[in-house]
Amino acid sequence: QVMLVESGGGSVQAGGSLRLSCAASGYTSSRNCMGWFRQAPGKEREGVAVIDSFGGTSYADSVKGRFTISQDNAKNILYLQMNSLKPEDTAMYYCAADLGPRFRGHLCRLLGLAIPDFGYWGQGTQVTVSS
Repeated sequence: QVMLVESGGGSVQAGGSLRLSCAASGYTSSRNCMGWFRQAPGKEREGVAVIDSFGGTSYADSVKGRFTISQDNAKNILYLQMNSLKPEDTAMYYCAADLGPRFRGHLCRLLGLAIPDFGYWGQGTQVTVSS
């Protein structure tokens, strides 16, 4: 059974940094697409960053230059380094993974952000940025 467990959320002031982690277990496939998504109260879930199995990444325009997605394949951990945080970054952040063909290879970067319909999701971790 695939499990994704996020950690690292918290409360920071604007301009601060946080690093989110997502521990993945239950699968051995290397042909996966993984990503971070967020949902603020009253808003739809949106893609923040995705990374494909080759290390290729894609970011939402709102976080480019401030957030960095990475993964430790040996430990099966996905990270999201968030710098220069803004109050509008406040949201519940979710880690997600998809092992199917829809987001395989380059399709992960092309489609992953726009289609928040991955197969597996974590429980979320709250990030709150105060001004």
